[in-house]
Amino acid sequence: MSPNRRPAAALLLIPLLAGCFSENGSAGTDGGPDAVEGSGDARLRVALAFPPTENLSPHGADATLLSRLGVTEGLTVLDDQGLAAPALAESWTAEDELTTVFTLREALFHTGEPVTAEAVADAIEQAVTAEPAPAALSGVELTAEAAGDREVRITTAEPDPILPLRLAAPHLAILAPDAYEDDTVDPAGHGTGPYVLTSVTGAERASLDRFEEHWNGPAAASGIEASFIADGLARGNALRSGEVDIAEAIPVSAAATLDEGALRETRTTRTTGLLLNTASGALTDPELRAAVREAVDTAALAEGVYEGYADPGEGVFGPAVIEGAGERPEPVNRAEPADADAIEGTAITIATYDNRPELPEVAQVVQQQLEAVGFTVALEVREYSRIESDALAGEFDIFVAARNTLLDTGDPLGVLAGDYTCDGGYNLALLCDPGVDRAVADAAAIADPEERREAILAAEAAILGTDALVPLVHQRTLHGVDPAVEDVILDPYERTLIGRDTRR
Repeated sequence: MSPNRRPAAALLLIPLLAGCFSENGSAGTDGGPDAVEGSGDARLRVALAFPPTENLSPHGADATLLSRLGVTEGLTVLDDQGLAAPALAESWTAEDELTTVFTLREALFHTGEPVTAEAVADAIEQAVTAEPAPAALSGVELTAEAAGDREVRITTAEPDPILPLRLAAPHLAILAPDAYEDDTVDPAGHGTGPYVLTSVTGAERASLDRFEEHWNGPAAASGIEASFIADGLARGNALRSGEVDIAEAIPVSAAATLDEGALRETRTTRTTGLLLNTASGALTDPELRAAVREAVDTAALAEGVYEGYADPGEGVFGPAVIEGAGERPEPVNRAEPADADAIEGTAITIATYDNRPELPEVAQVVQQQLEAVGFTVALEVREYSRIESDALAGEFDIFVAARNTLLDTGDPLGVLAGDYTCDGGYNLALLCDPGVDRAVADAAAIADPEERREAILAAEAAILGTDALVPLVHQRTLHGVDPAVEDVILDPYERTLIGRDTRR
């Protein structure tokens, strides 16, 4: 299959994202090795919101740190239309409904070794056997093998109409063979991207140098100095004081403090919502979950906390994902809310993290709204790396989270399978509902894009019917960028930030 004739199924629910990448950057790979005229000596200084939590392993939550900094690449990449485009694979051909052969371009690892079919197949198999499995592989069985020096054959146990799209996930980045030793994965000096990770200082900072032998030509900047600053106001202050050139995820409360021309806004596929613990505690009662849903005023959150930089929550997916996809079906089999007597005095705990500075304020507003109808609410806020394990273990009744709904596979079904099924790897609601699992499985088996779209929306309706998720807002992201910096990538998928052309 030629990369210019990708299956229509790859479009799925993302028609609105066409052309959404800023004119200041694109995640595509067009331009060739001569697209950047000359290479500057300036190093980019970047403030990132999330510090590494898993030693920068590409198989877990740190994968997007590596892709955002230009360290890693996969076989494919999402282009500005939401389609799978060539990256380390220059083309691919479907042999049958289970097997696709990817032809590699000539490229080098940061070690100086060539990117071979054997190395690529091994890297994919490393991801397949990783524990826990990368979210992009949730519910999928596949094998990879070299089929020559430059061809990799990937076979799935069941037909996978979005395989090229799936392989663009940051979790499936290709690293050099030496990266996989002693049951750890070390991306430092082992990637293929325009920047080489040279050092990491705990959860505080990282240094990267330009990779002069990148297959698409050397980057414009000589390197990157990345700081991990969890506090959003501190990131904004670092930009205003000139300590950094780029500060990601500026809180809306700090937007007005930035100089004119420094604030960049982009619509995203991120939804902020309440994940209600369906496995333990008070909210195992569906009527109490329904009462939580009824008590929350999403419009007040969008206009108040987010100061208009968000849309009121309607579902798992927001307008950047489903606009133009037809009418959203009503939630299935929703319970009626508990009455005031049943709610009165019910004790629950809300938890969230402060890496995204709006979230604690969102949690406080929700706390007030729930207390107003009779719940007794405790609030807990920590840094994300110190709260994730407790959230996944069901230690809280409600977890307030901001989730990129197209992050893992570029396919809307991926977040439904990973976050809301019995075997989902990021199931913060601990939901295990046979009707939801059946609806997700039905959608996964459909290749026709229109039918698949309808099935995905039906699966969303089944999830909303459980009230395991109360969608609050669909976000837009604000980045702070020094006006002297050019070609920062404003990516609605939140996979990239620094590209080969980014410079100052």
